[in-house]
Amino acid sequence: MAKNSTAPTTVPDTAWLVRGRHLGPEPEQDLRRNLIALKAAGVLDDFLELDPVEAARSTALYPRDEAADPGPSARRLFEARWRVADDVTVRAQLTTYDPESRRKAGEGVTWVLAAEAERAWDARWPSPATMFWPDSDRIAWDHETVPGVRLRTTNHLPKDDGELRRRLRDCARESWLVHVVVHEAMTPDARGRQPVTAFLPPSLRHRVVEHRAAPEQVQVADFALKRELGVGLPRGGAVVLPTVPPAPADADRFTVTNVFLDGTEPTELLGKIVEFASLPQPMPDGAEQALARLRRGWHLLTRDEELVHAQAMVTQYATALEAMTRSCDLYREAAESALAALAEATGGDGTPRPTVPEPARGDASPLALFTKAFGRFRDPNPRK
Repeated sequence: MAKNSTAPTTVPDTAWLVRGRHLGPEPEQDLRRNLIALKAAGVLDDFLELDPVEAARSTALYPRDEAADPGPSARRLFEARWRVADDVTVRAQLTTYDPESRRKAGEGVTWVLAAEAERAWDARWPSPATMFWPDSDRIAWDHETVPGVRLRTTNHLPKDDGELRRRLRDCARESWLVHVVVHEAMTPDARGRQPVTAFLPPSLRHRVVEHRAAPEQVQVADFALKRELGVGLPRGGAVVLPTVPPAPADADRFTVTNVFLDGTEPTELLGKIVEFASLPQPMPDGAEQALARLRRGWHLLTRDEELVHAQAMVTQYATALEAMTRSCDLYREAAESALAALAEATGGDGTPRPTVPEPARGDASPLALFTKAFGRFRDPNPRK
């Protein structure tokens, strides 16, 4: 099989893309309550909830566009619009999905969130996740699609070596989020157990997952990371997991040798995370479709957008009507030409005209034909 040599698609600098799972009983109800509260508080300009089937059929900007179809497993589709610094408009779309296998207990409901701003995204802006989900630890919306991993908290690596390697591999290759592994050189106190991701800018807090390796796990974790991803974990340090194995020269670029887990802000580690998140990231599997749905399947129009859309539809219909009229004119002209040709061929009464013999070919002039005709009456035995 021929290998695809095209460069991978990267996430635009205007976009914010996250995928997760909600393990609670009523994810759509949690979304509705939060959206209603934020609109009432003036945080959101507006929001909209749609049935996925109807949303695909009634796409406002691009009718009957396949990119607007969220798929057969979609449950509900939510759209929200708000403004950030300097009156920059942000549009976001969140879709909930049924799990692939309903037989697994506690699998939860998968959700996909795609947001895009009118200019390059600023990490200091509010997180789009908290525009849809309540920013509360009591609502279990912040679980990774990789089992056993959650945002907004520290995730201790599994004790089993095989499970540990599998989790690190899955997080680096299947997740839409940025993952960082921190080694606890010694068992921290209550302040040290707090996630370092809490110090990140608002838009990064829900894009970064923090893993913790226990003091005795450093060798296993270091070996697994070097084998699977080409990076190492220093004792008492941390490393940001690459999405693909890095080049040897970049293997230590996002590694920190010392992280003090005493509740203070780990400036060096936070700088590495921000730097990594600001780099062009490859588009995760399924993210390109989510961004296409946001751009080409948007329904929550402003009044100005509705006016522009109506004008575009009028222009489109006028063009189609003009093309139909032109086709009718051409058809009528062709029909009239055919009737005229038929009338000429039949004399107008439907009876075919007799065929006119063609003139003799060669040099047979009218005089020669006349002479030839009278020559038949000459005497065969003329007198002398």
